[in-house]
Amino acid sequence: MSCQADWAEATARRLLAKSLPRRWAHTQGVAAAARTLSPVLGRDGDLLTAAAWLHDIGYAPDVANTGFHPLDGARHLRDADGASGELCQLVAYHSCAINEAAERGLADEMTSEFRPARRDLAEALTYCDMTTSPDGQRLPIEQRLAEIRARYGPDHLVSRTIGFSEPELTRAVARVSGKLTASR
Repeated sequence: MSCQADWAEATARRLLAKSLPRRWAHTQGVAAAARTLSPVLGRDGDLLTAAAWLHDIGYAPDVANTGFHPLDGARHLRDADGASGELCQLVAYHSCAINEAAERGLADEMTSEFRPARRDLAEALTYCDMTTSPDGQRLPIEQRLAEIRARYGPDHLVSRTIGFSEPELTRAVARVSGKLTASR
């Protein structure tokens, strides 16, 4: 692991491990998935692993502000930790977060503060997040999407946004899976 990934792991552990142990378990699984993408990402593997560790820190009680974890996490990384722009972008835009930002009336804030992440890295982080259960276990994207809908209920904003984002999320997971298969 590199310095950036080590720092990211320590930061996520500090913010999530005690206060949100299930979210911490998910985060550990997402980071493990990110490490498997090194053959596909090369030098960007470290950045992806750092983003995987940090993608959900916006849920932490010490970080949550707006109630929208991608934006809260990215702001914390930028303002409190001085993280790189690329890392903040990945956290802000992970797993089609811009769609939920629009539903919450936060899209203008998000786009004015953070540029969209590079597509290949955003898709890689989506792959890691959308193929990891809340308990950190690997699972197919279809099961992950069903779990999210069941957890929030059919009328919740998150479930509506997942429904809208599902084609894009599924395509991202398929593209990354294809790259992994081709690299073997």
